[in-house]
Amino acid sequence: MGRLPGGGLAKGLAVTLRTMTRRSITRQYPEVQPDLPPRSRGVIALFEENCTVCMLCARECPDWCIYIDSHKETLPAEGAGRARTRNVLDRFAIDFALCMYCGICIEVCPFDALFWSPEFEYAEYDIAELTHEKERLREWMWTVPPPQAHDPAAEPPKEIAAAAKAAARRRPGAGP
Repeated sequence: MGRLPGGGLAKGLAVTLRTMTRRSITRQYPEVQPDLPPRSRGVIALFEENCTVCMLCARECPDWCIYIDSHKETLPAEGAGRARTRNVLDRFAIDFALCMYCGICIEVCPFDALFWSPEFEYAEYDIAELTHEKERLREWMWTVPPPQAHDPAAEPPKEIAAAAKAAARRRPGAGP
């Protein structure tokens, strides 16, 4: 009750007439770059120095589009200590033809080696060239915006509060 026949058609025509009278906003893309939001997701960037080859990103990726190769390197110990081994990153590649840009790899990385970069112009003519190696991922690292400033009205992190409390107990002249 209360529905008129053709009411939906009338609403659709009204929307069409309203938008026909407005001026269109078209940007000529290659000449005029779009205004992106400050933390927009474009492509995944790699900060190679922070990568410890823990493989968490590759294991958690639902598309299995991250390829990591490494080797172990033995570091001699100073003095009478035992020699240490460490993983050295040989290959880190992301196949952006498979990637669904979910960001799980960035969230699970415990060493802050992966970041979102706002770069979005990485199209290729051949799908095989959408697998980008660590050198290309490193180039995008320099386009990652700095993190937003903390809210001045927020509580300080518990680590800073604990350090301040410990420093207050150890005032100069109070002794160890």
